[in-house]
Amino acid sequence: MRNEKTSGGTDLHLSDFADLSTAEISDALDVLRLPGGALGICPVRDGLRLIARAFTVRYVPTDVIPGTVGDYVDDVPPGCVVVLDNAGRMDCTVWGNILTEVASSRGIAGTVINGVCRDVAASLQFNYPLFSRGRFMRTGKDRVQVEEVGGPVSLGDVRVRPGDLLVGDDDGIVVVPVGREAEVLEIAMRTREAENRIVTAVRSGAKLDEARRRHGYHQLQRART
Repeated sequence: MRNEKTSGGTDLHLSDFADLSTAEISDALDVLRLPGGALGICPVRDGLRLIARAFTVRYVPTDVIPGTVGDYVDDVPPGCVVVLDNAGRMDCTVWGNILTEVASSRGIAGTVINGVCRDVAASLQFNYPLFSRGRFMRTGKDRVQVEEVGGPVSLGDVRVRPGDLLVGDDDGIVVVPVGREAEVLEIAMRTREAENRIVTAVRSGAKLDEARRRHGYHQLQRART
């Protein structure tokens, strides 16, 4: 496997997360008392999978002289995920078919929006991982503009910094803070092993409450003190 270097200097095999669900990662984040689940942000269709580091963009309402809405895409490194913070706005989009085609052709890993997208058909055509709060056809041009690229952004109540690890699947998006990936991975794998032992025991005839008690189920997601 190939080492991935985070912006915080931590080496990590991102492929180690490839088999983990967002639910498993969320449970591990709970143990560490780390916020991570981006409430309300969902894939545009089931079956999309995302594992990548964040390239962040923050939007604000447009100025007297409107600014740009999408030229930042030229600066996104291949393999990163574009994280767009449009303050959760549902009345205008910050992502459409042109950006989808450009991102797909340049090897960008996907897009996650605190807001809405449009031209969903393009995402489906290119099998491009796109996660948002919804879809709406109205353009953000002359309504919002890019305020900052490469700073901290918000996905609802979850803070995202450049280089943070985002994982997405049918259940939504989780954010793993840069530098905490190894802890999260270790806890998630340990929890999976315990849950697999519980399932195996039940399949062999054990009662569920007995199997859960034997393998410490009720302590698995308990926060560390």
